[in-house]
Amino acid sequence: MLAPLLGWLVVFLASALLLVASLYLDRTVQAWMAQHGNPEARSFMQAVSRYGDWPEHVLLGLILIGIAYWRGSKRWTRIFAAMILACALAGIGARVVKVATGRSRPNVQTEAEWNGPRINARYNAFPSGHTAASTAFFATLAFASWRIGAGLLTIPLLIAFSRMYVAAHYLSDVVCAAIIGVVTAYVVVGWRPLQLRSPKSNGT
Repeated sequence: MLAPLLGWLVVFLASALLLVASLYLDRTVQAWMAQHGNPEARSFMQAVSRYGDWPEHVLLGLILIGIAYWRGSKRWTRIFAAMILACALAGIGARVVKVATGRSRPNVQTEAEWNGPRINARYNAFPSGHTAASTAFFATLAFASWRIGAGLLTIPLLIAFSRMYVAAHYLSDVVCAAIIGVVTAYVVVGWRPLQLRSPKSNGT
């Protein structure tokens, strides 16, 4: 009983330290992005941001569920369903936090960076919804099958980078979102009804 609590305490402290460090580096990273930008890279990053949102992830998940069901794999059907669930939960969580904090985006000229509860998307920077949803989606796959999912974690990393590159988010926005995504994925994979960690699973 004590070990899981200590584990979560370590995760909480590590996440807090990472978030504080990223907040400290926000302006430096944003300045670097602005100085090293070019039209071609910006066009590519805009496309990544455009097609890296939650609807595209959900659509991909539904397609994968269809394939898994067609092939008769109950375990993979559950895994892909869990990926969609984690994506949705992380997205909702990120949405609640970003509306509550009201942080202005890097491309918004304003004196106050943190403005309290705001619905306007211009003040919904913290955390990144794109990054939270994508991280939860692919981290769920990685937790369920590290061999297959590990390499695909580069996708949420690319999406997170694109969100900073197009000046939609600060470093701390995507760091917080990634933390939300990983924690959500871990909880979803550990949810017993999904049976994703059953040692008896044989892929069918």
